[in-house]
Amino acid sequence: MQNKAQRLRYSRILLRELVKTDFKLRYQGSVLGHLWSILRPLMMFGIMYLVFGYFLRWGEGIPHFAVMLLLGNVLWGFFAEATGQGMRAIVDRRDLLRKINFPKYIVVVSATMSALINLAINLGVVLVFALFDGVAFSWSALWLLPLVLQLYIFALAVAFLLSALYVKFRDIAQLWDVLMQGLFFLTPIIYPLSMIIERTETVRWATVMLMSPMAQIIQDVRYSLISREGVDTLGTLGASWYVVMVPYLIVAAVAAVAAVYFRRNSRRFAEVA
Repeated sequence: MQNKAQRLRYSRILLRELVKTDFKLRYQGSVLGHLWSILRPLMMFGIMYLVFGYFLRWGEGIPHFAVMLLLGNVLWGFFAEATGQGMRAIVDRRDLLRKINFPKYIVVVSATMSALINLAINLGVVLVFALFDGVAFSWSALWLLPLVLQLYIFALAVAFLLSALYVKFRDIAQLWDVLMQGLFFLTPIIYPLSMIIERTETVRWATVMLMSPMAQIIQDVRYSLISREGVDTLGTLGASWYVVMVPYLIVAAVAAVAAVYFRRNSRRFAEVA
């Protein structure tokens, strides 16, 4: 019992130190340093809003569309960062794995925790923008916490699965980049979901899109935090309860598969990586 407690304590200390190291080294050597954590999503938001909001007017008539666009970009950016960093975590830390005996999952968790810190900072920026844009917050904003937890669990599960695959198959990185590009455009980030409903003249495709955990999370966060007007969710589209459960079941399934696959292969990480 004491050995187990000591092992858990050692794991917590190691996790904390790895997170600190990852965060400190992330922008080492750059002039602006950790300001890039804020500047990168803001710059992407500026380009997206100029093209899709100002010129194409995709968000015309939707209250606080600029804030919704920024929020969607921040949430997607976290998922991309957490899964990308987590995927390479085992290989990047292979020297440490060969020298020290510790639970391998700590390396992946530390990579995603660094991304989570960036998410917290960027959400603070979103809240400031929302206040300046006149967003009236209500008690429904508290749903942000469980939704961010769902997002983190999903990102962590995907990171575990990708990290174990990446040890054996380096091509996974290229495939994941292509898949992320496709998923980005299939997720209502730069365009309102109402555009899909209007052009298809049915809610069927919008419902299918919202079965994706990322689409569900982004839309639910927008709905609870910013505005209920102009934001479509599975609930507002009148989806059945079993359809509403699909994104959560996907998260649970990915987490279960990732846990089993990572655990089975973790013993050989130091040798193969």
